[in-house]
Amino acid sequence: MNRRLAGGTGLGMAAVALAAGAAWLLSLPPATAPAEPPPIAEAEQAATLAALKPPKRPRPVVAIVGINDATETTDYLMPYGILRRADIAEVAALATQPGPMKLYPVLQVQPDATIAQFDARHPEGADYVLVPAMSRDDDPTVLQWIRSQANKGATVIGICAGAKVVAASGLLDGKRATTHWYYLNELLEKHPTVRYVPDRRLVVDGRVATTTGISASMPMTLTLIEAVAGRDRAEAVARELGLPHWDARHDSDAFTFTRPFALTAIGNTVAFWNRERLGIALRPGVDEVSLALVADAWSRTYRSQAISFAGQAGPIPTRNGMRLLPEHVGNDWGRGPTITLAAEPQPARALDAALNGIGQRYGARTEALVAMQLEYPGEYPRSEARTDPMQ
Repeated sequence: MNRRLAGGTGLGMAAVALAAGAAWLLSLPPATAPAEPPPIAEAEQAATLAALKPPKRPRPVVAIVGINDATETTDYLMPYGILRRADIAEVAALATQPGPMKLYPVLQVQPDATIAQFDARHPEGADYVLVPAMSRDDDPTVLQWIRSQANKGATVIGICAGAKVVAASGLLDGKRATTHWYYLNELLEKHPTVRYVPDRRLVVDGRVATTTGISASMPMTLTLIEAVAGRDRAEAVARELGLPHWDARHDSDAFTFTRPFALTAIGNTVAFWNRERLGIALRPGVDEVSLALVADAWSRTYRSQAISFAGQAGPIPTRNGMRLLPEHVGNDWGRGPTITLAAEPQPARALDAALNGIGQRYGARTEALVAMQLEYPGEYPRSEARTDPMQ
């Protein structure tokens, strides 16, 4: 093939690819405005709470498990922080292997124990096992451990795309379930007996529960607190968090792969010269829920990546005992802007503040892009009257 023909063929293939890409983008739906979902019936709520009652102990043991390489940040930290704050259970943050855990998309932690150490301390198993999203769904060690805990009577809760891990363990076969909107088709293709339930942020079927996207771990955890310790305790914790409602209502149609979502993700990715590394300081006593939500959100813009820093290598204890390991050691970030955690005492408002800051810095479409990834209900943009929380 001569060079002229080769060049013509290459241009032709590029044109076909561009045409196919354009056709795909045009086939996507426009953005959909979220609707107000109807309240959950009292009978359904009562059944959910009854199914989530502690299976073994009045003060249950809760194990949050992840793999050491890329377990989702908020899925792992938010239930831990809320349950520890509630003080209604013994809570253990576990990893499959010794050593630190690198969370995704940001932060590093030192878990409380490995799954082997947990088994040695609790041979009868946990009451609840929370399964976050992980970088792989087929890690044999975590799958075997989840199955063994279920066989010992634990209630297994898949947070966000952690439902794919639970499904890979076989525990969702024939069960009603949900998951993060982005992974729903993959879940159903790989596990066709799973019965998807739309318009619910959390679904409980027997001793297995699942949730929608990342932000749903907050209502799921509060529902678990209510099942264990009653409505009054759950309401008290919800007031501390700043969350007025936490039931299962959800508008699933508002979360789908839309044309604005795709265009914004592509545009932000292509504009690599505008990428920023943003420092976020780790200080003793930081609230892990606020930290997780803020760091997670700023790392999902396709324009920025949060990098944790501290004046020592760690571990740095959080408000409720998680041990953080900074990704950069130094008293000052000095490599770009710094994310400032709001002084707002209610962690549930931290995500609103982060989204507003993202909208101020990168625009309303990027704000909506992040909210969609977090499957966070609300109207966007939220940034008109806010200031950029960057230094």
